[in-house]
Amino acid sequence: MSDVLRPPAEVLHAQELAELRSTDQAPRPPGWQLSPRAVRTFVCGGGPCQRKFYGDDVLVERAIITLAGNRGLLLVGEPGTAKSMLSELLAAAISGDSTNTVQGGAGTSEDQVKYSWNYALLLAEGPSSKALVAAPLYVALQRGRLLRFEELTRCAPEIQDLLISVMSDKVMLVPELEGGERLLSARPGFNVVATANLRDRGVHEMSSALKRRFNFETVHPIAELQDELDLVRRESARLLTESGADLEVEEGVLELLVTAFRDLRRGQTVEGTQLERPQAVMSTAEAVSVAQAAGLDAFYFGQRQLTPEHLGRHLAGAVQKDSPEDLPRLRHYFEVVVRERSQRRGGLWKQFLAARKWLPL
Repeated sequence: MSDVLRPPAEVLHAQELAELRSTDQAPRPPGWQLSPRAVRTFVCGGGPCQRKFYGDDVLVERAIITLAGNRGLLLVGEPGTAKSMLSELLAAAISGDSTNTVQGGAGTSEDQVKYSWNYALLLAEGPSSKALVAAPLYVALQRGRLLRFEELTRCAPEIQDLLISVMSDKVMLVPELEGGERLLSARPGFNVVATANLRDRGVHEMSSALKRRFNFETVHPIAELQDELDLVRRESARLLTESGADLEVEEGVLELLVTAFRDLRRGQTVEGTQLERPQAVMSTAEAVSVAQAAGLDAFYFGQRQLTPEHLGRHLAGAVQKDSPEDLPRLRHYFEVVVRERSQRRGGLWKQFLAARKWLPL
């Protein structure tokens, strides 16, 4: 799939998954393609696998154990903390298919979750399994796969509650069909892994009944600077390569970017300077986006070398998304923190200070 922008995880990492399957001798739950040990190796790295999720390895282990049992898994956290990536990796390793996904939103309908009908066949032959068009929940039950449900709390309560009886009884009723086809029982391997942003908690609060069907795991921002830097380096390099931009990226430039994001995200620098945190999400995913945009800028309009000036040209776009008050907070960061570091460290921080001219007035 070299001609697509982003292949699914099971295609992107097909070689690793094949090697794991060929050597995996550990016990595995019914319906799983890999053992829990091999799933952890695929996600966290080791053996033939590179690390893909930078975060709490124990959280990954708890998530795997949850999916091996009878309860669903709900990954919650701030936007940009790799909840969706983790759910994709888990689905690719456990079911071999990460594309069986419902993208939740205000317009998500019951048909998009359970099933719909081929109306030409329905009118010609009446209700039958041949006329039924399976949606992700139906597919997950029928084939014994994971259902990925993204942004669960953005769906209306009646859509969320479709999951309650299915997750409890592991069956789904299709009342339009007759006989044995009316009841679809889950095959081994079925479960649900969902995600929800903490900032969307007030959109549609989950019912207590639905909450009881899930184990909640909170995905936090990456704790260690080096881990976050490694991820930003790898992902930005991949995106730039896919965009056809071959340019030189100095390690110190990316470290400067990641440090600035961590300062603003925490509202405090490593030196102890207190900052007013922007309302915008200063996530690792946003840092990757800024690195990619700055890299493309350097490639097409610069000297094909990423500099702090290119970062400054695109940083404001990541900050001023949620509130007009965030831009003054970014200017304050430049005037206080970046200026002090430019005087003390010079070099790249001095160049970064000069980039404040690109901040909108």
